[in-house]
Amino acid sequence: MNFQNRLIIAVDFDGTIVEDAYPKIGKTRIFAFETLKRFQEDGHRLILWTYRCGPRLQEAVDFCKQNGIEFYAVNASFPEEKFDYSRSRKIHADLFIDDRNIGGILGWGEVYQIVTDEVPKIPPTPKKWWQF
Repeated sequence: MNFQNRLIIAVDFDGTIVEDAYPKIGKTRIFAFETLKRFQEDGHRLILWTYRCGPRLQEAVDFCKQNGIEFYAVNASFPEEKFDYSRSRKIHADLFIDDRNIGGILGWGEVYQIVTDEVPKIPPTPKKWWQF
């Protein structure tokens, strides 16, 4: 899946960026913020797409900001969009990263690799003298 264009990526918070501990904020999932930063460096727009609202939502936004991620929009398709109960809450995004996917959440390294088709830069294991 090589996505050459800039993507809009909607990302869940509880169970995806952090371990699920709602209403508290769980431990950060391994490589979550590093991967999100790479997506932003690659030019993709990130939307925080979460069940949280009110003060709990603000806690999540602040937590992400403290970890170097500011989202293009939060629970909206674009920053200026106001939540309106007469319209669907579904947002426009090219990809959704959520722990509720079929099969659950992949590791963040795998997520990045799928989106970019980038092979991890891990040096090959040296062959032993008995291997050809």
